[in-house]
Amino acid sequence: MSTLLRTAIALALLPAAPAFAAAETAAPTEEALVRLDRINVFGSRDEVEKTAGSAHYIDKEELARFNYSDVHRVLRQVPGVYLVEEEGYGLRPNIGIRGSGTDRNNRITVMEDGVLIAPAPYAAPAAYYFPTMARISGVEIKKGAAAVQAGPRTTGGALNLLSTPIPGETAGLLDLSMGSHGGVLARGWAGTQGENFGALFEGVRQESNGFKRIDGGGDTGFELDDAMAKLRWTSSANAQRFQQFDLKLGYNTQDSDETYLGLTEDDFAADPFRRYAASRLDNIQTRQRLFELRHLVELTDNIDLSTVAYRTEFNRNWYKLNDVQGLSISAILDDPATYASQYAWLTGATSPANALRLRNNNRAYYAQGIQSVLGVGFGTGEATHDLEIGLRVHRDQEDRYQDDDRYQMVAGQLVRTSDGAPGTQENRVGDAEAVSLYVQDTIEWGRWILSPGLRYERIDLTRTNYSTATGLRDVVLSRNESQVDALIPGFGATYLATEDLAVFASVHRGFNPPGPGSNADPEESVNFEFGLRYGRDALAAELVGFVNDYSNLVGTCTASTGGNCNIGDQFDGGDARVQGLEASLAYDFGADGPVSYPVSLSYTWTDASFRNSFNSSFEEWGNVASGDELPYLPEHLLNAAIGMQGERWRLNLAGNYIGRMRTEAGQGAVPAGEKIDSVVLWDVVAGYRVNDHFEIYGRVENLADETYATSRRPAGLRPGLPRTSTVGLRFTF
Repeated sequence: MSTLLRTAIALALLPAAPAFAAAETAAPTEEALVRLDRINVFGSRDEVEKTAGSAHYIDKEELARFNYSDVHRVLRQVPGVYLVEEEGYGLRPNIGIRGSGTDRNNRITVMEDGVLIAPAPYAAPAAYYFPTMARISGVEIKKGAAAVQAGPRTTGGALNLLSTPIPGETAGLLDLSMGSHGGVLARGWAGTQGENFGALFEGVRQESNGFKRIDGGGDTGFELDDAMAKLRWTSSANAQRFQQFDLKLGYNTQDSDETYLGLTEDDFAADPFRRYAASRLDNIQTRQRLFELRHLVELTDNIDLSTVAYRTEFNRNWYKLNDVQGLSISAILDDPATYASQYAWLTGATSPANALRLRNNNRAYYAQGIQSVLGVGFGTGEATHDLEIGLRVHRDQEDRYQDDDRYQMVAGQLVRTSDGAPGTQENRVGDAEAVSLYVQDTIEWGRWILSPGLRYERIDLTRTNYSTATGLRDVVLSRNESQVDALIPGFGATYLATEDLAVFASVHRGFNPPGPGSNADPEESVNFEFGLRYGRDALAAELVGFVNDYSNLVGTCTASTGGNCNIGDQFDGGDARVQGLEASLAYDFGADGPVSYPVSLSYTWTDASFRNSFNSSFEEWGNVASGDELPYLPEHLLNAAIGMQGERWRLNLAGNYIGRMRTEAGQGAVPAGEKIDSVVLWDVVAGYRVNDHFEIYGRVENLADETYATSRRPAGLRPGLPRTSTVGLRFTF
């Protein structure tokens, strides 16, 4: 371990205090914790208003409006956020911010309660885990210079999911729903807070039979279980130094009959919900375990310290079709006429022995670390300062230990003809050690709010390749070590023109580190934004223009991008520019009357293109000419919602327009085989509160039952969720 790393660990182990969402705090300490919310990004809408840059906070009331369990549907209301659905339920989301790329969220910083949540956020950020949306009580999105605070990925921004807080008094919830396609969701939690001790226990069970149909029969659904426990100790309210300890434990499992095998153009047009016989055995099983210990101490009236120590362990095995006689499944579906025999075997025709290869994509991950934030409040003349100094020491690992089985298709049934030996297909380990430090000062001076910040990232990366001849770990074929050092400055300013109107601007360096064994340079950009924010009574509006100017855009080969490359390889894309406009408007007609009519609009316009020409083996880019549009970025996104709410009832309607997308870089007219058509989707929800504790509700997603494609990656066209109805009962105490 390096001297720098040892020093950083020693500093991080100083007494400290984590940040919690204000809603989680017990009544005696609520005021202190609101002020000391350091590790979480915001914790309230009021904090967003003070942010020197574009930011959004979706609170529990807004989440309850539609009660979605799919994070894609939650985030559609936020301008500047781009989404690519995969299996229709949000189990493996693809989220990008301001054109950062959507594949597996690997270009944004994703957190739960302010802590990095990807299984290996430095070594393998595209791994397949995402918090269960059903147990999330708030969502924070920070863009612009404020992303410097979260890191390590600062190009697009940060997404922070807030778990259910410990209530300030004894309370609980039981939510049961069922619906189309055998859908069931059961969620319950109970918690309490006394003078010194508090606790919360929560469980979620979600399952579905799926909405696709396999030729010859088979399962296409999933089962998900999620459990969380929180324990809290707080010092007495009159203690000389207020302190709080929180222990958070989590356990999550998933069993999903999902595939990467999509459909050809003709087959999608005939039956978009069909699945080929060759996908019958495709299945992913995952297990995630989480441990967090948080400490908060108020050293003086003006100094506080927050710390969280964390460890996550994640195991997954996605057993799925990989290729047919060495041909990638994407190549076969792109040109079924040329590969007529291989296509026939996918659809159930008898094949030669060993023709179909299924891979045990077995991987194990861990991430652990400790992060602290020191907060100091002070004044200089007429200005007040809220200075934050943050330190994170982190280590994570991805362990790939995979093998291939061979099959023969016999009259629509897969028959195993050859067994693989563990570690004989891929046998490698990627490690990352990181030390990051940031300093940010929020300065309030008259009508100005200034926020200069600086982040430092030092990342040591190692990729160790072992022999696949035997699958053992006794022969090292190669070891690649690299180091990345990056200074990431940012500056934001807000001018309070009136009590209602704020003008803000920011500039910061965008940064995405390479992965272990990568020959690519770090992704770098200079990002600008300028905006107006208005709020008065029941009206809130925001207009933002942004430019992300890349000096080196990086693409990463993953199985989810098509896999016609070595998984983990990265590609330099050179100069690119993503620019756009984000607009949002919300108003509540009749906010003070017996019936309110909340209305909201959000819109995103995006212009994203390469600024140089090059040839790339990265499937989504190919041979690029200057001016080519970036793939999977619609030019237009629009969300509109209108509601009616009385004393005991509510009715809400949401509409989403998603513009057409390219699936490969290009310009001009989009070829039919490289296009995802635009679509308009409607959702409606209604609820009736029988009494203060009991509510019945119903929801219909994709009300018009639109048939639409969500993606052409990784292999063939994939359908979105058809019309899906849900009815439920919610009991609170």
